[in-house]
Amino acid sequence: MPLIKSNEKISVTFTLNGIKLSKNIYPRTLLSDFLRYSIGETGTHVGCEHGICGACTIIFNGKPIRSCLMLASQVNGHELTTVEGIAKDKNLDDLRAAFKKHHALQCGFCTSGFLITISSYLNENQNMPMRKKLEKYLVEIFVDVLDMLG
Repeated sequence: MPLIKSNEKISVTFTLNGIKLSKNIYPRTLLSDFLRYSIGETGTHVGCEHGICGACTIIFNGKPIRSCLMLASQVNGHELTTVEGIAKDKNLDDLRAAFKKHHALQCGFCTSGFLITISSYLNENQNMPMRKKLEKYLVEIFVDVLDMLG
């Protein structure tokens, strides 16, 4: 593996929200910062920078990950989806309605991470029985977590 100096940019090619992109980046750039400040995907929020709060959650190769715990250089050849990319997701309208009904929005800072996480789970479990009850249950869990956090 070649040695890469931290002040030299490297090229990465990846798919973001269905669009193939190539960018030059510094190897030590966090993925969350890259998405927000280099690409303009501002729905990916940065909160704790320790992967705990989930505000930076995106979909990486079909699975939710915390983008603040990953370097942008690691996305080379992979597929990413941000909250902007799930706008066409069939689950999103139902999730938005459930969040509104159960007052899960609060300040809204971490909402994008919650939407990404729940949407990903529902997409993986399309044929699950009692899907509507599950949606309600997941939203209520997030409301409880938000209430505990203040």
